[in-house]
Amino acid sequence: MRFRYHQPIPNFYQIENPSHPKTTISDDFLNEFRDIAIASRFAGLSYAKLDDEFKKEWDIDWDNIIILKYAMSEGILKMEPSKDKCRLMDEEFQEVGAKTFALADILRENGFRADLINPLDDRVSLRAIALQSNDAVITRSNMCLFREGLNLGFFMIETSIENLPFKSENEMEWVRDHCSTCGVCIDRCPEKVFDEDGKFIRKLCTAHREGCSNCINYCPFYKKGYDKVKERYLRMKK
Repeated sequence: MRFRYHQPIPNFYQIENPSHPKTTISDDFLNEFRDIAIASRFAGLSYAKLDDEFKKEWDIDWDNIIILKYAMSEGILKMEPSKDKCRLMDEEFQEVGAKTFALADILRENGFRADLINPLDDRVSLRAIALQSNDAVITRSNMCLFREGLNLGFFMIETSIENLPFKSENEMEWVRDHCSTCGVCIDRCPEKVFDEDGKFIRKLCTAHREGCSNCINYCPFYKKGYDKVKERYLRMKK
């Protein structure tokens, strides 16, 4: 499993999918849905339209994805790696997962197909789907960065809605250049998971086994925020 310290989330659906799902959502209802998600502790929403090549690569027939991003608790991230930390991370994961089912039910109740994508299923990479949204990048430390922050977990809902506000271009590509000149995650990594060329070696990372989060805690995107890091990057490029 990709998330070794997480347990499967029970099925919390209360409403069945409609037999003839709607494919178009109004701006008003989408805004209302987003407001409900924010009130349910989510930090923001992104949307991915999966292209045919991606679907063929992963052998899936999904098209439209709602990405629900939540901020992982700062107090937990600051803890040293331990079984207790992993337990707390899983409790948070379970809590937010239940809220995702509730949001899927809202969509179902309003006539849309909505199915939670199993975050523990290795047959498809949620990180790869996140990149399809053009709203995220992978940092040097192999973390998925959205504008809302580096300390984000996420759940995803596959839906019949075809007119979500999909992005055609990724405005975060500059992050790759920034990461190539930073190196804080390399210096602060207790497990030395980077090779001599600064390339991340996934099998050495203990984040998903023991809950290590040093690369998050020391990253400028977490300490200063996306906008401030971008401002400094643009000044340096002038």
